[in-house]
Amino acid sequence: MTNELKGKVAIVTGGARDIGRAIALKLGFGGANVTVNYYESQLQAEEVVKEIRAKGCKALAVKADVSEWDHVQFLVDETKRMFGDGIDILVNNAGGLVQRSPIDAMEESLWDRVIGINLKGVYLMCKAAIPRMRAGGAIVNVSSLAARTGGGPGAVHYAAAKGGVLAMTRGLAKELAPKGIRVNCVEPGVIASTFHDVFTKPEVRKNFPSMIPLGREGEAREVAEVVAFLVGSGSSYITGEAIQINGGSYFI
Repeated sequence: MTNELKGKVAIVTGGARDIGRAIALKLGFGGANVTVNYYESQLQAEEVVKEIRAKGCKALAVKADVSEWDHVQFLVDETKRMFGDGIDILVNNAGGLVQRSPIDAMEESLWDRVIGINLKGVYLMCKAAIPRMRAGGAIVNVSSLAARTGGGPGAVHYAAAKGGVLAMTRGLAKELAPKGIRVNCVEPGVIASTFHDVFTKPEVRKNFPSMIPLGREGEAREVAEVVAFLVGSGSSYITGEAIQINGGSYFI
C-alpha cells in the first residue's frame, strides 16, 4: 500500500472525525497526499493533517460545506493549489443524521439539510472533482446500512439520502468506466463513533452486540481498510459495488 499510493492525490470529505479520520490517516500513511475536508471540526482536522505530515506525506485541511457549490469549488481548487492539477482518489464520507424526526413532524429545512450533506454533497463533489480525475482514479462513497433497512426511528431522511448514494454509485460506475475511473461504495453498519454517541440512546446501544452476529460494534479503522482496498490495485476489476461492513447484522 505504501508504494502504491505514493504521490497519489486524495480528497476525503468529512475527514476530521470517526470514519473519515480513519480513512484519511489510512491513505496518508499509505503514501498519498491528502486533503482533509471538515466543516466544524477544525482542531480535529488539523490533528489529522499533523499526523499525516509526521509520516512524511503532504496533507491539507480545508473547511467546506459539501452541500454548497462554491464551497466545493474552493475545496477542489485548494487541493490543486497544494498538490498540483489532478486527483486520483475521492472519498465522499461527509454526512450525518443531524436530528431524528418522524416524517409528519419533520421540518422541510431538516429534510433539505440531511439530503444536502449526505446526497447532494456527493453529487457536487463528483461534479467538481471528476474533470480533474486521472485515468485509473477511484471514487468511494460512504453509504450506510440504513440504505438497506430504512434506518432507525426518525431516520427516514437519512435512509433516503444514503439509498440515493447507493444508486448514484452504480450510475456513476457505468458513466465513468470509459474514462478509467472506478466508483464503489461502502455501507457501514453499527460503527463505534460519535454518531451513536449523539443519536442512539445508551439503553438501546447496550443491546447492539446481541443483535450483531460478530457480537460487537465495528471500528472506524475497519471501514478504512475496505476503502483502502477499493482505491488500490487489488480492486482494479471492481466497480459499481457496494460492500457492507456490519458484522453480519444484515444479509441480502
